[in-house]
Amino acid sequence: MESVLKFTKRWGAPLVAVVFFSLWCVGEAGRMGDSFMVWPGGWPLVLMILAIATAMWMPYLSLSFTVVLLIGQLTHIVPAMESNHWAIYVGSFIALSFIFWGASRRVRWIAAGINVLAAAVMAFLILSWRYGDGVGWYLPLNYGDRPMLQEYGLQLFALLLLIGVCCGLVGVLLAQYEERGNLFRAKELAQRSLMETEIALVVEQERTRISRDLHDVLAHSLAVIAAQADGTRYLSKDQPKSVVNALETIASAARRALIDAQRVIEGVGGDGMVAPQPQLNDIPALVEGMQRGSLKINSSESGTAVELSTGQEMAVFRIVQECLTNALKHGGRGTDVRLHFDWSGPGLTVHVASAMAVAETDILEVSTTSRIGRGLPGMRERAHAAGGWMTAGPDGEHFRVAAFVPYGIRANGVDGDDALAANWNPVAAMAGVGRGPTLTVEGHQDEAAIEGTTVSRG
Repeated sequence: MESVLKFTKRWGAPLVAVVFFSLWCVGEAGRMGDSFMVWPGGWPLVLMILAIATAMWMPYLSLSFTVVLLIGQLTHIVPAMESNHWAIYVGSFIALSFIFWGASRRVRWIAAGINVLAAAVMAFLILSWRYGDGVGWYLPLNYGDRPMLQEYGLQLFALLLLIGVCCGLVGVLLAQYEERGNLFRAKELAQRSLMETEIALVVEQERTRISRDLHDVLAHSLAVIAAQADGTRYLSKDQPKSVVNALETIASAARRALIDAQRVIEGVGGDGMVAPQPQLNDIPALVEGMQRGSLKINSSESGTAVELSTGQEMAVFRIVQECLTNALKHGGRGTDVRLHFDWSGPGLTVHVASAMAVAETDILEVSTTSRIGRGLPGMRERAHAAGGWMTAGPDGEHFRVAAFVPYGIRANGVDGDDALAANWNPVAAMAGVGRGPTLTVEGHQDEAAIEGTTVSRG
C-alpha cells in the first residue's frame, strides 16, 4: 500500500490529467467538428488539464491556470462554456484535491479561497446570458442576468462548492493517511531506538559491575604481590643479586599491572579513553623493564617516524607488550628477542622475533590443533582496530610476529593505499631482523593456517 501511495503522489496528477482529457475526447468525439482546435471547449479543457497536471508539484501554477481560464472567459478571450461543457470546470476541483494532498497548510488555505471565488465566477459565467445562458437543465428566463442569478445562482454555487469540498476532502484524507503512516513509522523507530538504548544501558551497567568486581579482586591481589616482593627484597639482605633483581622485577611488574588495570577499569566506566593511555614513548621503558626480567632484547628502528593517532599508538604498545610477555612466558629467562620498527613503508611495521624453547619447538612439530591462547587474537584485534593487520607464526627456531599500522600518506608522497595495492609485503623484511628463513604470509587463508600452528602462544 505504501508503494502504491508513493507512486500515486508522484505520478497521480499527470495520469488523472490524461484520463480527464481522454474522457472528454471520447464524450465529445461526435461534436468536436473537423478539428479539436475549432471545438469551443478546446481551450478551457487544455487549461484545466494543465491545472490538474501541475497541482502536486507546482500548486501556484495550477491555480494560475484556473484564474487565467476564468479571466479569459470574462473578457471573451477564451470561449465561454456551452450547456454541455460546464463540467470542464470540475478539473479545477480535481486539481484542488492534489493541492490539499501535497501542499503545506498555508498553500491549502490560499487554494481553498481561490476555489471559492472561482466557484462564484463559474456560477456567474454559466448563468449569465452574456456567456452561458445556463447549464443544460437550467432553462433560460430571458429576463437578463438578475432573474437567472436570483433563481439559480445560490443552488449552482452550492453545487460547485459541494464538488470542490468533496474533491478537497479526498486530498485531506490522503494527506492524513500519509501523515499517520509517517507517525507510525516514527513511533516504531523511536521504540526500536529506545529498546537499543535500554540494551546498551544494561550492557553498560554490567560492564560497570564487572569493573567493580575486577577492581576488588585484581587490585588487592596485585597490591599484595608488589608489597610482598618489596618486603622480601628489603628484609633479605644476604640474598644473591639475581634473586633481588627478580623480586624487584616482580614488584615493578605488579605495580605496572595495577596501573594498567586501573586504566582499563576507568575506561570501561566512561568512553574508553578517560585515563591516560600508553603511547610509543612508553615502549623504551617497557623494553628496559623486560630486560631486567632477563630477556635479551635487541631493539632497532629504520625510516623516519611519523605521528600516529592515540588509538594506534596504544595498539602498537599493547602488541609489543604482548610479544615480550609471550617471549618471557614461553622462552624463559635469557630468551633472545629482536624488536624492529620499520617506518619506511606506507605505515609502521613492527617485527618481533623471539627464540623458541626446544620443548616448544617439538610440540609445534607434533601437533597443530592445540588450543590458541587469547594473546594472538587480542593482538590481531588491536591491529585491525587500528586499521592494519597482524600475522604470527613459527619460523624455524624463532617465533615471529609482524604487525602493520597504516598512517596514510608517506613523506615521499606515495599514498599508503597505492603501496598496499602493489603487494608490499612487510613480512619479507623480517629476514634482516632475526635468524632463520623468512616467514611468508599472503592472504587470509594462509594467515588462518598460521593461527592454527600457534599452539599456546599468547
